Amino acid sequence: MKIDLTETTSSKINKALVQGRRAVGTPAIGMVLTLVIVTDEENAYDALKAANEASREHPSRTLVVIKRVSRSPRDRAKARLDAEVRVGTDAGTGETVILRLYGEVIDHAQSVVLPLLLPDAPVVVWWAVNAPLDPAKDPLGALAQRRVTDAYAAEQPVRELSARAQTYTPGDTDLSWTRITPWRSMLAAALDQAPCTVGSAEVEGEEFNPSCELLAMWLADRLKVPVTRKVSGGPGLTAVRMESSIGSIVLDRPDGSLATLCMPHQPDRAVALKRRDTSELLAEELRRLDPDDIYAAALKYGVDRLGEGKDSPPAAEDPAAAGGAAAKPAGKKAPARKAAAK
Repeated sequence: MKIDLTETTSSKINKALVQGRRAVGTPAIGMVLTLVIVTDEENAYDALKAANEASREHPSRTLVVIKRVSRSPRDRAKARLDAEVRVGTDAGTGETVILRLYGEVIDHAQSVVLPLLLPDAPVVVWWAVNAPLDPAKDPLGALAQRRVTDAYAAEQPVRELSARAQTYTPGDTDLSWTRITPWRSMLAAALDQAPCTVGSAEVEGEEFNPSCELLAMWLADRLKVPVTRKVSGGPGLTAVRMESSIGSIVLDRPDGSLATLCMPHQPDRAVALKRRDTSELLAEELRRLDPDDIYAAALKYGVDRLGEGKDSPPAAEDPAAAGGAAAKPAGKKAPARKAAAK
């Protein structure tokens, strides 16, 4: 069921939600959280589709905030709120409210969202695009226990990681970090199977891919060894190589789907390591709402330290030859793009 409201208020939206629940025969509220999605009109469909699929695991009230900036000075001065209320099969397993903000109300989005939050339920804010530099200090971010960004959607993804490190607040996370969960699990399991001492590591993947940088920073932080970045044609992450006391440990995924784990004195093993959809990444983030200390430690390690070996002897004399992140031109920009699973 869909209910369209033009030039409305938060109070009328709440009444429409109650009306919709009664009309579809579900007066009880069985939702576990409020998910606030901040996006633009171009990316709203994909973001809402991902949220609806994630709601199968986490029934939630989804509030989509779309800030419509008009080119006309007269329209910019006029404050208006339009809403579309969806309940039942049109809203996954929860409720959906699409909020379109015009004029001065754009600067007060938190005042529109606050009355629509589920009482006594956690709040998660996800910026599908155009995340603020400091999510915790953003008016909408201040309402949330968990703040989800996506550095891959930024114009300069690697620089975005540096900004995230400077403004990190417990509760912040990024889908670029979520994308490497299977990689981290596989590498940790490999080291558990063959106890050894790792001397150095190399992470291979697309240039300007924040997931590659985060995986390299995680390895450097946890293993306390020099880690270099090598650029490949992708897709996404393509390989991780660790030089250990028993030989080379390699996790290679050239096609974005099936990976091969190579370990000394063991047969090569094929492992499923497919690139995941945004809905799967979002569902994973909604499973835990406590601060992610491991992400914080990896993020604060610093992109600029990769390949430099400040905590130990350098892995290579020439960072450019090693493919390190420090060798990338600082002024070069990555092409603008939409968020994609890695």
